[in-house]
Amino acid sequence: MRYFTKQQGQKEAVPVDLEPLGNDQFKITVGATTYQVDALALEHGTLSMLVDGQSYNVEFEENGDELGVLLRGQVNRIDVADERRLRLRAANAAFSVEGKQLVTAPMPGKVVKVLVKVGDEVKEGQGLVVVEAMKMENELKSPKAGKVTELFAKEGTAVENNAKLVMVE
Repeated sequence: MRYFTKQQGQKEAVPVDLEPLGNDQFKITVGATTYQVDALALEHGTLSMLVDGQSYNVEFEENGDELGVLLRGQVNRIDVADERRLRLRAANAAFSVEGKQLVTAPMPGKVVKVLVKVGDEVKEGQGLVVVEAMKMENELKSPKAGKVTELFAKEGTAVENNAKLVMVE
């Protein structure tokens, strides 16, 4: 199966081909490089992996098309999409977001900074709230230009996955 992945800061998506070989073994081709992988699923979304003879413990957390990957103490956010999803995204790219938009926590964490207050005018893509999750700070951005009409986030508080943070109208 072919996927396309893009890490934060990357401009172009990288093709990733995943071929199951049986007995928890896979052939994974990332761009032009191919790896032999032996993967064993452990508890709580963790995989024990042998990649070309090197051992890794990898933790995953899914949030829609985004995948949080904890490897060697570092979290990477990777956007993952198959060819069908890429076509759907391209078709929807011409549409803009309208009406009230609720910004929610992408995963459980702690609100470390609130960047706006009720009544603030914001631009599309402007930072609204910073949430720390999996030892990484994530700046959540406005999905549209508009006005902050409600603010649920409070600095220093813990939030659950999909907790209401900010309403932009």
